[in-house]
Amino acid sequence: MSENADEVDSGAAEGAVAGGAAVQGSAARGAGAQGPAVQGFAAQGSGAQGAAAEPAKPGSAAPAGSGAGVAAGAGGGGATATPVTAAAAGGAHAGAAASAGPAGAGAGSGGPVGGGPAGGFDASAWQARQALIQQQRARAAAPAAWAVRIHPVEAAPIRTATLIAAVLAGLAAALLLGDGMGPGLLVAVLPAIAAAYFAARAAGRKARPWTVVWAVGCVALLVVPALRDSAWPATLAILSAVSLASLALHGVRTWPGVLFSPFGFVDSAVNGVGWAWTGLRSRSGGLSRDRWLPVAKAAAVALGLLVVFGTLFASADAAFADLLGDLTPEVSVGDGPVRVLLFILGAVLALAAARTTAAPLRWDRLRIAPGRARSRLEWALPLVVLNLLFAGFNAVQLAVLFGGYDKVLKSTGHRSYAEYAQQGFWQLLWATLLTLVVIALALRWAPRGGAGDRRFVRAVLGTLCALTLVVVASALRRMDFYVDAYGLTRLRVSVAAMELWLGLVLVLIMAAGVFGARWLPRAVAGSAAAAVLAFGLLSPDGMVAERNVTRFQQDAKIDLAYFQSLSADAAPALDRLPEPQRSCALRGINDDLAEAGDVPWYAMSLGEYRARKILRERPLKASYEDCSRLGTFGSRVEP
Repeated sequence: MSENADEVDSGAAEGAVAGGAAVQGSAARGAGAQGPAVQGFAAQGSGAQGAAAEPAKPGSAAPAGSGAGVAAGAGGGGATATPVTAAAAGGAHAGAAASAGPAGAGAGSGGPVGGGPAGGFDASAWQARQALIQQQRARAAAPAAWAVRIHPVEAAPIRTATLIAAVLAGLAAALLLGDGMGPGLLVAVLPAIAAAYFAARAAGRKARPWTVVWAVGCVALLVVPALRDSAWPATLAILSAVSLASLALHGVRTWPGVLFSPFGFVDSAVNGVGWAWTGLRSRSGGLSRDRWLPVAKAAAVALGLLVVFGTLFASADAAFADLLGDLTPEVSVGDGPVRVLLFILGAVLALAAARTTAAPLRWDRLRIAPGRARSRLEWALPLVVLNLLFAGFNAVQLAVLFGGYDKVLKSTGHRSYAEYAQQGFWQLLWATLLTLVVIALALRWAPRGGAGDRRFVRAVLGTLCALTLVVVASALRRMDFYVDAYGLTRLRVSVAAMELWLGLVLVLIMAAGVFGARWLPRAVAGSAAAAVLAFGLLSPDGMVAERNVTRFQQDAKIDLAYFQSLSADAAPALDRLPEPQRSCALRGINDDLAEAGDVPWYAMSLGEYRARKILRERPLKASYEDCSRLGTFGSRVEP
């Protein structure tokens, strides 16, 4: 018996000794008394009886050597192999036959195999197999189920007003934001708000009460950079404004919506550019010369009139020239790349806001499945133990606050209650944060058998919230003692504000247990934005300077070196110090403003304006040596 080998396009296989067949994609082998049946593939058999292929349609025929099928037989009996589609077979040898009618021969066993369903190509099985492969590929390429649920509706074509507003937003960003943040940021955002408004009208969306609240809060937060020179409250205000804008444009009301809606701007920024490009292409064919040429001519004439008469008036009156110079943004060739980048950024952000308004992602469709409900004992035992621990800690705190200082100081080895308070504040802050995590997890696995279970859950978690509020009060009291002893700093005022907001969140959770929790996600988001707004309006650097100046007036203790890192917001409070402390405290602010040079109105905050006015009217008097002796640049040097 000679060896036989066939080659196929998509793959190759070799068979030796008795015979071989190559198939497309895969091959199946059978041995023994009876070989396996393979659908739509090649089968090779050896032994007493050859392998039989999957039955095909009765009466089907496949010409030998045509690529429709190859059968190889060896040994004592014949074998038939299923045809291989889309493959070429060649080199028929002795013992191999293409099956059209009865096929197979040999000694001993084996009757007619071909001529029936077992000897031909099963087209239906092959088609079923291909359909299964296509379904598997489609499932692999299909987006996740959650992505399908939140997918927005198709956005309506972009309007001309939206395109113009986006271009104006880019121009405003390029002209007003190149020199810094200030009132220019609020002015640059106004065209983006207009773009979102025009897109909302085109989409038929109407403003709801919460949407108005978010929009007003967003604009109010953008006022903070115009008022405060300090970067950290201004940065918090900008980030909070972006979050509120996402809530307003998406119209969300659930926890997934509140948490994930800011990420919708990323999707809208990418799709918004394509959305605008499609709108421009659709208008390019229908925009005739008779429509755009009169507008271009009118704009050119208006620009020419402004330049001519503005130049004449500026040369005629010095006051008007100064006013015109202050109002006109200064743009140089060297600033070109930065201005272009700001234009692109402003236009893309405006398009993202408009695209979000036209087709927002449906974040509220995301559902977080609750955990398996636990029994009352399994669920309540850890929480009751935690409540008892909180109650014991709070009892000790009340005893200490009502006069047990001396005994506490003796037992702990602290020299003052300020040291004792400093040691515990951070632990209590973490305890408050972890309590909120415990409450969230407890609600996930709470018993949900009926009204009795709901009342039981409210009682246990309400007690935990009330006890945690006492912990919050103790933490704030500790911080107050520490500030009285060592003064107020940026870090201390920040963490105190954080602790206050956590206490407010606990109060909201307790109210949700009484009145229902549907409004809780939006209330927590609104409280966070309100806290950031209040934090910025109160001017933390001004508070730090005011508290330390008051402390200096009481006990003559002051850290002049720390004042060198404060922003211009601290200048009004530091101006109250006597000389030479005043000049030394303001030296850092004076150096920063001198390094910045002249700043246009749209990049100057109110805090910077006040500081410049103070330093211009009352210049610094103390020398470098005097300030160095007072510890302005390091440790204090006593005379």
